[in-house]
Amino acid sequence: MLKQYETVFIMTPVLSEDQMKETVKKFENILCEKGAEIVHQENWGLKRLEYQIQKKSTGFYHLFEFKAEPHVVAELELQYRRDERVIRYLSVALDKDAIAYAEKRRNMGFGQKKEPKIELTHEIKHEPKRVVKYDIIDDSIEYQIDEHNLDNFDNKED
Repeated sequence: MLKQYETVFIMTPVLSEDQMKETVKKFENILCEKGAEIVHQENWGLKRLEYQIQKKSTGFYHLFEFKAEPHVVAELELQYRRDERVIRYLSVALDKDAIAYAEKRRNMGFGQKKEPKIELTHEIKHEPKRVVKYDIIDDSIEYQIDEHNLDNFDNKED
């Protein structure tokens, strides 16, 4: 009897893009060879880990959702343990509610980042800035200097 499963595995962050894709393809081929039907897969990319695993603080996440016999999951997990590129994995059998949620998430984009909508509520009009004439400021400073009695200041220095 086929059951629906979901498996997420974390690959080491030191992999190149090609090595990561090669690892994902390897596990995809294992599922197909064992007779599993891949319903959906998602590449979640490089994410920060909650705690360090094997002295690594980030990892590449990938999700497979598939229908298969229970022995296929056991074989897949054995391959996860044997592959040094995989640092963690988790496989879960989905019940009917989880299947419905997963389908809704796939079709409606739940849990995925959405572009923020920017709506203009009202237009802000700026008044033209006042132009300051520096000649007037310079003249004012010179006038204040001339008006101030600097003779007393010079006498204090002697």
